[in-house]
Amino acid sequence: MNALSAVAGVLKRWLLPARPAGLYDRQLVVLALALMAVGLVIVASASIPEGIAINNDPFMFVKRHGLFLVMALGISWFVLQVPMARWQHYNGPMLVLAIIMLVLVLLVGRSVNGSIRWLPLGPFNLQPAEFGKLALFVYLAGYLVRRQNEVRERFIGFMKPMAVLFVVAILLLAQPDLGSVVVMFVTSLGMLFLAGARLVQFIGLILVGVGAVVTLIIVEPYRMRRVTSFLDPWADPFGSGYQLTQSLMAFGRGSWFGEGLGNSIQKMEYLPEAHTDFVFAILGEELGYVGVLGALFLIFALAFKALKLGHQALVAERLYEGYLAIGIGIWFSFQTFVNVGAASGMMPTKGLTLPLVSYGGSSLIIMMVAVSMLIRIDFELRQASAQARVREVS
Repeated sequence: MNALSAVAGVLKRWLLPARPAGLYDRQLVVLALALMAVGLVIVASASIPEGIAINNDPFMFVKRHGLFLVMALGISWFVLQVPMARWQHYNGPMLVLAIIMLVLVLLVGRSVNGSIRWLPLGPFNLQPAEFGKLALFVYLAGYLVRRQNEVRERFIGFMKPMAVLFVVAILLLAQPDLGSVVVMFVTSLGMLFLAGARLVQFIGLILVGVGAVVTLIIVEPYRMRRVTSFLDPWADPFGSGYQLTQSLMAFGRGSWFGEGLGNSIQKMEYLPEAHTDFVFAILGEELGYVGVLGALFLIFALAFKALKLGHQALVAERLYEGYLAIGIGIWFSFQTFVNVGAASGMMPTKGLTLPLVSYGGSSLIIMMVAVSMLIRIDFELRQASAQARVREVS
């Protein structure tokens, strides 16, 4: 009987390959869904006055946001079926498509508040800058795999992706969208640094980048006003500092435990963009310091999972997946830092969404596509690990 049991065990392991606990990282899924749920609730609360003012419908924006959530989940399911090798193979055409879209938005795009950032597609407005971020990181991960030695040993290998970033940045600045450029620049530098770029080149490019950002701020009066209002918003509380002072009032009213869900005063058309760029201020007012910490924990836990997953992929010598996961982790964490920093007065206003929380279909969908890529990377790592164990047994 013991011999038969041993044979049966070997046959079972051979016919039914051993799998790690779970086929995917459930924590990634839970974190993403939790953030989407928080976003739905806060957007529903923050957008009521705006919906009434625009269309006499208090649920106008939350219905749209709910539709965006359904679209994001549907597209994410499709992305989960795509092997990472396919993304690596088509990273070049994907970047070209993003550049074409950025050109089109300048030619036929829709202007809102003086910025031309949206392509009108019937009832839906597409923001190519969001797709451009993902396309750039997908391309850069592929480049780092193809040219890893060149990036480490030659200056030209380091500058080639920077030239691509420069082209994308010019198109984004023409909209204008400095915030997306800064996110792309920081994330690209992080990926290049982890790929082994020389420290001297890295420091030099940081200095050039900082100088370029300072120049862009100085030459544009509206950007200069944002910086001066950020330094002292109370000097002009009803002018250039209005948005920031209203945001700070929201955080002040929230205190430790908040005014309660739905009880924000600042969303009553005092704080502009309350359901988009400054949704975090409304979250702070209604849910307080505890709610703020909870939301930040969810976002940075997701970013940490991405960075950890990237490290695991690099250790397993799956370089493309590793670089891309690390890029997504840097992207999520830095964009969160910029959004929260702008809402709390730590940084000038940049007009960036809070990942998976703020209202905005393009941002929500692209962020969920990025999360789906992380889940797929984890799935393929687990699958490879299981197959390796099967080979060891056989």
